[in-house]
Amino acid sequence: MRSRGRLRRSSLIAATVTAFALTGMAPAYGAGSAPAQLTSLAPVSDTLDALLATASGDEPATVLVHGTRLAAAERAVSQAGMTQLTSFRKIAVVAATGTTEQVNALRSADGVTYVENNDPIRFFASAGTTATRSVQARESLVDGSGRPLDGTGVSVAVIDTGVDPNHPAFRADDGSTRVVANLKSLCTGGTDTGCIVNLPTVVDTDTLSVGGHGTHVTGIAAGTPYTLSGDTRVGGSAPGSKIVSISTGAALLILGSDAALNWVLENHAAPCGEGVSASECPPIKVVNNSYGPSGGGEFDPNSATVKLQRALAAEGVVTVWANGNDGGDGSESLSNPPGQDPTPGVLSVASYNDQGIGTRDGTVSDFSSRGDAADRGTWPDISAPGENIVSACRPYLPICSTGLEFFNGPGALDVGTYNVISGTSMAAPQVTGIVAQLFQAKPSATPGEIEDALKATAYKYADGAPYQPYEGYTSSFDKGTGLADTVAAATRLGASTG
Repeated sequence: MRSRGRLRRSSLIAATVTAFALTGMAPAYGAGSAPAQLTSLAPVSDTLDALLATASGDEPATVLVHGTRLAAAERAVSQAGMTQLTSFRKIAVVAATGTTEQVNALRSADGVTYVENNDPIRFFASAGTTATRSVQARESLVDGSGRPLDGTGVSVAVIDTGVDPNHPAFRADDGSTRVVANLKSLCTGGTDTGCIVNLPTVVDTDTLSVGGHGTHVTGIAAGTPYTLSGDTRVGGSAPGSKIVSISTGAALLILGSDAALNWVLENHAAPCGEGVSASECPPIKVVNNSYGPSGGGEFDPNSATVKLQRALAAEGVVTVWANGNDGGDGSESLSNPPGQDPTPGVLSVASYNDQGIGTRDGTVSDFSSRGDAADRGTWPDISAPGENIVSACRPYLPICSTGLEFFNGPGALDVGTYNVISGTSMAAPQVTGIVAQLFQAKPSATPGEIEDALKATAYKYADGAPYQPYEGYTSSFDKGTGLADTVAAATRLGASTG
């Protein structure tokens, strides 16, 4: 294998993928739209039927009028006194605005076949925890002490651009932050001491030029669950866990991220210091890394990164990597180099698209880096949702401002505090939080046992390259062993129903 002869500048693995989907609508009679005495009225969509049933007559309405021919629809709109906005010539549909009384009038016009409401639409997006059954594990499984499987008793470390510890996503029941350690790596050269600086947990370290990435990633791993507007559910895989954030700032270099990994290696047993109880600040059992070089690269077993993650595995800590956002077709490896480490307990995560609805039979994200089909050591280990993921953000942070759709948080002042972003950066923390849940299920598990539980129980969604036998599992160069299944993996490790 080729070793890296110099430090390679790394980049955050987050690709914002614009995906716009319209809700499908089939012609249907509303509950009260076609009684016997009004059989000549054109049918309407369910939402328009509900509007017409409650409207006084002068309420504004925008509708799509379907006709036997375009001219028939246009004539009906004109005769009703409505204003035509546009038309779809080839399907004989006219968009028009007017009052609900005028809508009712045009329904009886010759040639009108159907009228539908101008329904609001939104981006399909999810927190990702439905597809992985992480939320189901929290709601249906308990650990040996009877506690819900939410990552309690585990700290997760996130090496990224930092975190906003005061974001509602990290708020505990008593109002305090679940960020128990807030650190900054200053190892950018010129000093051999004081690389990792301890900051107050109330300080926002996620405000530099690519600020927002770390907060979004941390929310996916460990965010507090809420139901926002439109019944949008947010929250991480392990909302009962504690959070250790290590900020490398905007200029990610191998030295800074390796210093962060080294800090975890030296402090994972007591991340808040020897005098702080494990109940207040549990040991770190998993570390998330959503960064890497663009274009992948060859695995370098001699690198400091690999030596650090192998030492972490030997001391009981799982390391999770985003596999990269370079796509590919299997003709070469575009996988993140350190994630290719075969050491048990080092996991690389491909991005899965749950279609924004939590389906378990979705697709491999187009942007998700593929391994070399002929070199199984380059394949990702497992998949998790990474496309159109709703998580913690602040509208003034650069990454968040490029998101697809803002959502307001749970409080009156939490305006625009969630957004939709895509990338394997978002897939990796799904697994990071799941690993915390699995360590809660079996605290004595080794990193190898955690990896085995995930791979052996992964859900075999069909999209993409076929699965092939590999090291006791079946895997593929684009999606690894399949979609992470938290319920199945936790049950394998001894979790039981509550």
